[in-house]
Amino acid sequence: MNQADLPRWATALVLPLLNLLSALLVAAGVIYLLGESPLESLGILIDSALLNPEGLGYTLFYAATFIFTGLSVSVAMQAGLFNIGSEGQMYLGGLGLTLVLLAFDAHLPGWLLIPLALGGAAVFGAAWAFLPGYLQAKRGSHIVVTTIMFNFIAASLMNFIIVSYLIPAGQQNTASRVFADAAWLPKLNGVLPMLGETPLNISFVLALLALAIYGVAVWRSSWGYALRATGLNPHAAHYAGVAISKTIVVAMLISGALAGLAAVNSVMGSTHYLNLNFPAGAGFIGIAIALMGRQHPLGILLSSILFGALIQGGFDLSLEKANIPPETFIFIQGLIILFCGAMENLYAPALATLFKRKD
Repeated sequence: MNQADLPRWATALVLPLLNLLSALLVAAGVIYLLGESPLESLGILIDSALLNPEGLGYTLFYAATFIFTGLSVSVAMQAGLFNIGSEGQMYLGGLGLTLVLLAFDAHLPGWLLIPLALGGAAVFGAAWAFLPGYLQAKRGSHIVVTTIMFNFIAASLMNFIIVSYLIPAGQQNTASRVFADAAWLPKLNGVLPMLGETPLNISFVLALLALAIYGVAVWRSSWGYALRATGLNPHAAHYAGVAISKTIVVAMLISGALAGLAAVNSVMGSTHYLNLNFPAGAGFIGIAIALMGRQHPLGILLSSILFGALIQGGFDLSLEKANIPPETFIFIQGLIILFCGAMENLYAPALATLFKRKD
């Protein structure tokens, strides 16, 4: 028995919820072994990440990046591709927007500069995803292998470019110069002052817009039908007239563009310069978000907020509870990936049996 034996609502809601609860239960056991109360720790985390207005601002700030990386992975998954190269594509997206800003931020107004930077991020991210997509479509090279390789290449390439060309003279930090004020994304605290002085900016609005476009494009367009048909059964899709190779390449281009746009939030909305390790694992978190959110816009949004809350709440919790190191929450993220990915069908047989008995 598997997910095919379950109602759609159970597959979309009950299974992810059970998997999440399982991951949190294991995490609670670890916190208990560290000498702290799981319930008290959970209360601190929720208060810091969701109930405190400023903490909520930080949670949504992190979520904006995760929405883009979750969408990046989800688009590829719709075509039956497991793109785990969003981290590298995000790296290149950051490089693309930085090159645009360093070239034009002294001459162009913000209303023109920001869209150009967004375009640079999307183009560079898409370009980095093109070759793995092409090799998968035309040569049968497995997308997992090529995207893993491209992550390492991207990290090395970024190190070389920043150290060799972008560090200002006399500076020791591996980062570019600070962008001009015109290149800074507008913050949302002017509209939502109750969230306090947080880095939450309009990239969160752009992320919500991207979710809406994704939902319409995938489920309400002929292209989306071809995309999903390719992912479900490429042989049947081919006989139905779908150009499989083209669909794969286009899916990877869009996936890479979305990963590139994930760089906008932190680089243009927070630090205002390019540094070496700015992705901070967001590309890999996108895998968990796509799996847990079942590649659905609402699921991606809720999963992104969850992971944003884990980062924000986990930081404050580690400050209040000395026995709980910050690395604990990397472990929790890994648990969620494990239960929502490799073990996503753990409860499917039991649920299928339960529903059959009710019938």
